[in-house]
Amino acid sequence: MPALTPTLRYEYEDLFRTCQIKPTCAAEVERTVNRIASGQARYNVVSAATGVPWHFIGIIHSLECDSSFKLHLHNGDPLTARTVNVPKGRPKTGQPPFAWEDSAKDSLDYEGFSDQKDWSLAAMLYRFEAYNGWGYRGKGINSPYLWSFSQHYTKGKYVSDGAWSATAVSQQCGAAVLLRRMVERGLARLPDQPVPKPNADPLVVPYSTSKPRDEKTLTRAFELQRWLNTLPGVFLKVDGICGDKTSEAYRQATGSYLPGDPRA
Repeated sequence: MPALTPTLRYEYEDLFRTCQIKPTCAAEVERTVNRIASGQARYNVVSAATGVPWHFIGIIHSLECDSSFKLHLHNGDPLTARTVNVPKGRPKTGQPPFAWEDSAKDSLDYEGFSDQKDWSLAAMLYRFEAYNGWGYRGKGINSPYLWSFSQHYTKGKYVSDGAWSATAVSQQCGAAVLLRRMVERGLARLPDQPVPKPNADPLVVPYSTSKPRDEKTLTRAFELQRWLNTLPGVFLKVDGICGDKTSEAYRQATGSYLPGDPRA
């Protein structure tokens, strides 16, 4: 298991900063995020008991159990018995059928995630990858468990334990992609912030709730949103639509809303 070194932190942060959802996957990502958000109350219970952020729990639950509260968070086995797949025989205490919250706490305890203090962006992505395994690094590709449905992953997948396929493509949205969209939507917050680019100047485009038709304006809108995403606490979907969220981020950066914003 690799250590979370400064180099690995930078790798995670850079991939997350540049992550863009594939347009063909956008609708499915939204549905998945909505499903995770609908379970927040139950995730909060486990979060309070373990110190693990609710959105981290919700994303793992989506990946391992398709957000079903009838399955073990460990690996998606039914709560009607102890787990039979890796990790096998969990929880060690109690009798089935298990309450989802009790099993989820056992899973997070088993992984060593409970009571951790560092829940920075890099630490979360590191733990997502640890949860699924480090085998993709040996194949020279970004783990689909994190990056599937983004431009950072194309193909290659373990189709079962130890069985590698260079041509298989993950059909499941990655954890980092889900986290990125949750942050963009304001559903999740990160305790650390990206470092602003030095000597960067803002680009000005008109406020608009639709995508510009003019190619030059559209290009500048993309550039503005990418620039704003380098500032502390700003996470925008880079879609060229410079509406309320982009204008508010611009105001945070410059003190003024975008030209044409009715709030100006």
